[in-house]
Amino acid sequence: MVAGHSFPRRSLPLVILIGRTIPYDSPAMAYKDLREFIAALENAGELVRIKERVSPKLEITEITDRVSKKFGPALLFENVEGSDVPVVINLMGNERRMKIALEIESYDEWTERLDFFLEPRIPTGLIDKIKMLPALGELANVFPKYVDSAPCQEVVLKGADVDLGKLPVLTCWPEDGGPFITFPLVFTKDPKSAKRNVGMYRMQVYDRNTTGMHWQLHKDAARQHQDAEAMGKQRIPVSVAIGADPITCFAAICPLPPDIDEMLFAGYARKESVRLVKCVTNDLEVPANAEIVLEGWVDPAERRAEGPFGDHTGFYTPVEPYAVFHVEAITHRRSPIYMATIVGKPPQEDGHMGFAIERCFLPIMKKQFPEIADMHMPMEGVFHNLMIIAIKKRYPGHARKIMHGIWGLGQAMFTKTIVIVDDHVDPHDLRTVSWYVLNNVDPERDMEMVMGPIDVLDHSSRAFGYGSHVGIDGTKKLEGEGFTRVWPDEIEMSGDVKSRIDALWPRLGL
Repeated sequence: MVAGHSFPRRSLPLVILIGRTIPYDSPAMAYKDLREFIAALENAGELVRIKERVSPKLEITEITDRVSKKFGPALLFENVEGSDVPVVINLMGNERRMKIALEIESYDEWTERLDFFLEPRIPTGLIDKIKMLPALGELANVFPKYVDSAPCQEVVLKGADVDLGKLPVLTCWPEDGGPFITFPLVFTKDPKSAKRNVGMYRMQVYDRNTTGMHWQLHKDAARQHQDAEAMGKQRIPVSVAIGADPITCFAAICPLPPDIDEMLFAGYARKESVRLVKCVTNDLEVPANAEIVLEGWVDPAERRAEGPFGDHTGFYTPVEPYAVFHVEAITHRRSPIYMATIVGKPPQEDGHMGFAIERCFLPIMKKQFPEIADMHMPMEGVFHNLMIIAIKKRYPGHARKIMHGIWGLGQAMFTKTIVIVDDHVDPHDLRTVSWYVLNNVDPERDMEMVMGPIDVLDHSSRAFGYGSHVGIDGTKKLEGEGFTRVWPDEIEMSGDVKSRIDALWPRLGL
């Protein structure tokens, strides 16, 4: 159930989807595919169908951008110029839809589950072992399941029949280098360990069977690319799934530890295995219920100019050389649905997905840094520009310890600005954070500058992927930090006066 709107999954009516009748009788545990998720959103009043004919070149973006700025509904474009395939977009474009996607009422529901999955405890006695049996039993049921046939292979196109131009791939912004696939689940295997990796990397469509593959310098797929090139491999098999169930899509963007399989994580989060099927032209496995799958390969030695692209920073990323994906086959469901997203000046859909990642993985960060009370990455900081952290400060230099810990932590290393406040300050209350920090900071004393890796999409850094970071200590200063003056108390009304005025308030006409 979702707070504010209860909808029993098994009791929903039939849903008419693009001229097809789909019985909505899903498993109680998880959305089977994208279509069940669409049906749930429509039942919850969170999806609008667009029947007017619109172009995938700029027009869908303009409509979606206006809706995103108002935290409006998901959109299903049924009549797309130049293609028979409908486009669904903005599916997770507000907090309510994000919770519907994850099938939770509160992000706190994930705390215990993620705690066990990412850091399982070793039982110390018989009672501990007995307590862990249900969780271990559940874990055994969420490993990926492999099937021999799948909806995503109902139609198989190879050779001359491969034509990416038949898909309604969006050209999002006026200066974009071309149309871009914006919500792909990119499947690869490590050339050394054969471990699966699933990431989300934009793909510029160059022609009927070739795209760019924007796996950035610090991503797992880029490391696999470098390893394959060093090993002298001629081709890296790659498959791309478009349009899966929402948690499987969400797993592809989660900052998981390198040894965690995204499809296992998705199964655990769904409480039900992800069904995978072997591709037609390579040995990779993809979600069986995906809408569309692109199969092909990347030559580790090949690069091609990619971009510009109107990115989540709100600016265009420039033309840079990136890998090239050669498509050998397209498989899809009969009457497929094309899933897309747009990025640009916030707020956009990716900001809500980023907030979900923040909330879901906060417990893991607290395990590494128990002094952290809460954290927030404001949407306007576009993920990597600003992190506000509230801590229970215990000793001199504590705030700086946290700064450097964050800069050494996975993708958090990209955080350009870290602001530390005391634990009674709500990091989500930006007005209070601004007041508190600006009053507490002596700039020369409380700002820490360091050099390190920077997100490659940051156009302001002095070099590609390398630049400066700043930490701002907005906490109350201690004598051990060289502060010898009296630190004043914050202004607060006494509790008894507040209580008396609370009782009087309804009679004041205010």
